[in-house]
Amino acid sequence: MSAEKSAPSTPSENQADTSRIAIVASRYNAKFTDALVESANETLSKLLPSAVIETHRVPGAFEIPVVVEALCQKKVADAVIALGVIIRGSTAHADLIAESITHSLHASSRAHLIPVIHEVLLVANAEQAEARSLGDELNRGREAAEAAVEMLGVMRNL
Repeated sequence: MSAEKSAPSTPSENQADTSRIAIVASRYNAKFTDALVESANETLSKLLPSAVIETHRVPGAFEIPVVVEALCQKKVADAVIALGVIIRGSTAHADLIAESITHSLHASSRAHLIPVIHEVLLVANAEQAEARSLGDELNRGREAAEAAVEMLGVMRNL
């Protein structure tokens, strides 16, 4: 018996929602991160056509958390989506970066009670990055946007 992995269901469209959503994305591995940003923006525009969406680009994945923290501190976003792609090399560098990012994003979200959607992907190779950013089946940009929309509703209902 194999375990089936599935993403949460897609939230329904909300024409009246004027939430502020920030996307913080790395410019590194641009082919993949640009696709994640595009997919997230398309999905957010479809699900929350009245939302205000701002995209902030940073040089690399390691720089994402400081911008996320600044956005959370300033309370300028109701949800933040972090997007990036880290491809493992032959050293532990990628793992160290990914672990640091994970801890930092979690800390910002908890400290400020603002949903931070973590889609800074750590992948083994370009093929995995492509499947998760350029394809439709595992598109993490779309999934990040859907998670952000769902979390906006959860937080609003608390």
